[in-house]
Amino acid sequence: MSEEPVGRDRDQQGPRPLPPRLDPRAGGRPRARTGSSAAGLRERDGRRRLVVGSRVVAGLLSVLLLAGSGWGWYLGQVADATVNRTDAIPAEGNDGDGEAMNLLLVGNDSRSNLTEEQLAELNAGTDSGINTDTIILVHVPADGSRASFVSFPRDSWVEIPGYGEDKLNAAYAYGYTNADAESEAAREAAGAQLLVRTISRLTGLQIDHYAEVDLLGFFELSSVVGGVEVNLCEAVDDREWSGAFFPAGPQTISGADALKFVRQRHGLPGGDFDRIVRQQVFIAGVLRKMLSEDVLLDLGKQRELVQAAAESLTVDEDLNLLQLAEQMQSVTTGSIEFQTVPNLGIDREGDASIVRLEDEATLRQFFSQLSTEPEPAPEDAAPPEAADPADVSVAVFNGSGTSGLAASAQDELEAAGFPVLSTGNADSSGYAQTEIRHAAGDEALAAALAAAVPGAVTTVVDDATPGTVQLVLGSDFNGVGQAVDAPPPAAPAEGEGEGARTAADTGCIN
Repeated sequence: MSEEPVGRDRDQQGPRPLPPRLDPRAGGRPRARTGSSAAGLRERDGRRRLVVGSRVVAGLLSVLLLAGSGWGWYLGQVADATVNRTDAIPAEGNDGDGEAMNLLLVGNDSRSNLTEEQLAELNAGTDSGINTDTIILVHVPADGSRASFVSFPRDSWVEIPGYGEDKLNAAYAYGYTNADAESEAAREAAGAQLLVRTISRLTGLQIDHYAEVDLLGFFELSSVVGGVEVNLCEAVDDREWSGAFFPAGPQTISGADALKFVRQRHGLPGGDFDRIVRQQVFIAGVLRKMLSEDVLLDLGKQRELVQAAAESLTVDEDLNLLQLAEQMQSVTTGSIEFQTVPNLGIDREGDASIVRLEDEATLRQFFSQLSTEPEPAPEDAAPPEAADPADVSVAVFNGSGTSGLAASAQDELEAAGFPVLSTGNADSSGYAQTEIRHAAGDEALAAALAAAVPGAVTTVVDDATPGTVQLVLGSDFNGVGQAVDAPPPAAPAEGEGEGARTAADTGCIN
């Protein structure tokens, strides 16, 4: 579906307004297709138009899974030989400190390379021009221990260098249409460079790398991995717009349904904010699937996934996919966090609906914290060596609200070799998290119990008897030897969509 124009009237001294064929909110000109396949789903223009950033992540993660092996090297060669390149990183105007890697993922709803049959199947309407509706900054520290994904609403009101204030998704189109170049590749590079400069100025970070993906690539990815699990709090029926029609609860989606899922915004309480959450949840689901045995143990599926991703991927000239994969080998789903840029919610600017971002000082502080490298642990701060379970006396308290859970936990603890001194109810039945409490100096005893209840929160308390460790069971407790449930995402402020979540979170969303 086409949307309202983002370009604004400017005085005669300002930049040229966007023509309808390039306006992100107007219908775009059709683009010639240069390739085809028997199925017709691999037809692409020479540029591989932009789309949802999940495809980029999937391709990179495929490589990193086996980056240290000969097979991983081979997959890297497949990716590098297939991927498209563009001169996206500007020589000037990319501000900030580039100590760690910052990758800009860009996606767009262009449908120019879809057939009429594919448009109908995807419920994708008509081509909407250069429409950079998905913009995500990925930060990876030098040690590769984690990854932070920060989404920017497409209607964020920002300063576009050389063009004044406008919606963020106008930056690429302004760079493209005002480029002093004749070739399509040069105009697209100019659009990418202006978007990079805009994000760099906004965040205070140096953008090191850039990646784009196309619509068909996203469509195919979810099918290659065998579908992705998502969890909806309520059933949705958006057949009139995106085509999304799903029941409530956990479910596996792929193909056309996956695209409808991430495109829905009508009928959602947070509108585009909830659509951002859906994009993030889908990326997280892809990552979980790729780290599962279904992919890890299937070399053929790995090759198919990497090749399909690379075919629809366009990256900057200097991005080395295998090197990036090697840097990220230690990343787990629990250390991959998704957030939305700090904002004040939806507002109006003239006749346009926009998203007001926080002030510059707040944004700079947010991204400064995001890019802070973790301090190396001092040698004398190594975790204590866990004691033998037979030496750990445990007092069990049931705070979960589930009757009889303390007694079953006692049986499991004793079977694991822990002596249980007592069981009883906690001071409240409203504990959401399982806690391990101990006196100062009993860190080795607590470490032994923490190994038996992965994910439990360990704290030092004054009322613990020295030599005895307290186990307070929360609603997340799954049994001795089982990890506790991941905590739910933080509650969002009004108008800001969901709070931060990790790729391990599987709680329901709108």
